[in-house]
Amino acid sequence: MDDLLISAHNISKFFGDLKAVDGVSLQIRAGEIYGLVGSDGAGKTTTMRLLVGALKADSGDVSICGFDISKEVENARSQIGYLSQRFSLYEDLTVLENIRFFAEVRGLKSDEWLPRCMEILEFVGLNKFTDRRAGQLSGGMKQKLGLASALVARPRVLLLDEPTTGVDPVTRQDFWQLVIRLVSAPLAPTLLPSGEGKRVKENEGGVSVLISTPYMDEASRCHRVGFMKAGRIIAEDTPSNLRARLNGRILELRGSPLNLLRHVVHKDEEVEDVQAFGDRLHIRVRENKAQDVLNRLKSEISSEGGHVDALRAVPSTLEDVFIALSNSEKFSDNPTL
Repeated sequence: MDDLLISAHNISKFFGDLKAVDGVSLQIRAGEIYGLVGSDGAGKTTTMRLLVGALKADSGDVSICGFDISKEVENARSQIGYLSQRFSLYEDLTVLENIRFFAEVRGLKSDEWLPRCMEILEFVGLNKFTDRRAGQLSGGMKQKLGLASALVARPRVLLLDEPTTGVDPVTRQDFWQLVIRLVSAPLAPTLLPSGEGKRVKENEGGVSVLISTPYMDEASRCHRVGFMKAGRIIAEDTPSNLRARLNGRILELRGSPLNLLRHVVHKDEEVEDVQAFGDRLHIRVRENKAQDVLNRLKSEISSEGGHVDALRAVPSTLEDVFIALSNSEKFSDNPTL
């Protein structure tokens, strides 16, 4: 379809005996934010490097805005903005010098780069810091400069590899507002090289964003989420549909002592798993067994010398679903887990 900007089919990458990426398929459309969620070593970064053409897939194929990454890599890359996990700009250069460098590398002419750079710096909120050296920026401002550099060529596809790791909550919120604004009202995309048949016209459609994140609250902001483990996508859907997989199966328990509560709950035959969420426990029960567990758990805890402050059914979170899928012996896309 015309609005399909990222298309990856059955891509795999091996490093010796390690299956870093194992048969991953992705389809992401214009105007969509897709969250790739997984623990360290799940294969998220390798997947992004395959999409951008920094690594060559051992099998499968990737197209960006209609360009085959293995055959038309320069055309494909002209449509991509990429922000890696680590700050990779020049710390001795100023904010404006950094973004100018990337603008000129991407082919902007001398009469084009300044207005475009200032437009993007204003978009990310760095227009008042043009003369500050990048090495003197805060962590959040460095990430915004990285985003500005990724946007300088006005890409149709934005790949963000854990862009908010290590920054404070306020900066994370600011960064996400920028991403949402970008998808809602994208900067005009760059023109493709002439003479080869344009696959994507200027001002056609919007931007697609693929973002990897370890934060479930960020995953909840995405239009669709892919849970990744051991190089594979083990589940993919909208956040609401993913949470619905555990509807009626999560109980929240508050009381003391927490270790005793956890021990007692684990012994219940209808309980599948218990996880600590701060000062409380999330209990995953078998399907249609929540009320049975609620009816007996308080007395079981009391008989063991524990105290219950609150015990109730609660809506499931993405973290509940991810843990359930990750602990499953057989990864599947079965809605019933």
